Amino acid sequence: MIEIKNRFRGFLPVVVDVETGGFNAATDALLEIAACIVEMDEDGKLAPGDMITRHVEPFEGANLEPAALEFNGIRPDHPLRLAVPEKEALQDIFQPVRRRLRETGCKRAILVGHNPFFDLSFLNAAIARVDYKRSPFHPFSSFDTATLGGLAYGQTVLARAVQAAGLEWDQSEAHSARYDTERTAQLFCAVANRWSELGGLDPATLVQG
Repeated sequence: MIEIKNRFRGFLPVVVDVETGGFNAATDALLEIAACIVEMDEDGKLAPGDMITRHVEPFEGANLEPAALEFNGIRPDHPLRLAVPEKEALQDIFQPVRRRLRETGCKRAILVGHNPFFDLSFLNAAIARVDYKRSPFHPFSSFDTATLGGLAYGQTVLARAVQAAGLEWDQSEAHSARYDTERTAQLFCAVANRWSELGGLDPATLVQG
């Protein structure tokens, strides 16, 4: 049986997308975070697994750029947003990831994102602000679906790469953390599975005797 712990050298891919109040992870608010744990079947085929999403309260003194809020459509003060503090949001994301690490025997989660430097920088900034001691994520390594999309389909924009992979894209749903995470997860799995189908990876090499 092929196990995911052998597919990525002990890393568990977890797709993450954040929506924010700007581009500066040190000063701008983290407003939404979503994570999707990637699963693998007995034949080595990847598929999106469990999804966790949280709306996040801006941290004290956080900057909120009007242009960023107009872009993502988030109203931080909306009474029905049901946002939680950063530490609670991180706990809610990290706990199922840590549980899946134990179940699969993987050593560390690795963030999968579309241009993941942005998402990882905001995640790390929130971790530092709340002094979170046990993040399951590697602090600087990541997998980039912009690069993978460019390699596999000649497209680096998420919407275009998703469509080039034969997947659905609804522009009206874009720029929410949940939707972008769903589509990024589907894209990542499509590229990895296609690579194996084309002979780029022999599943037999992933089975440890």
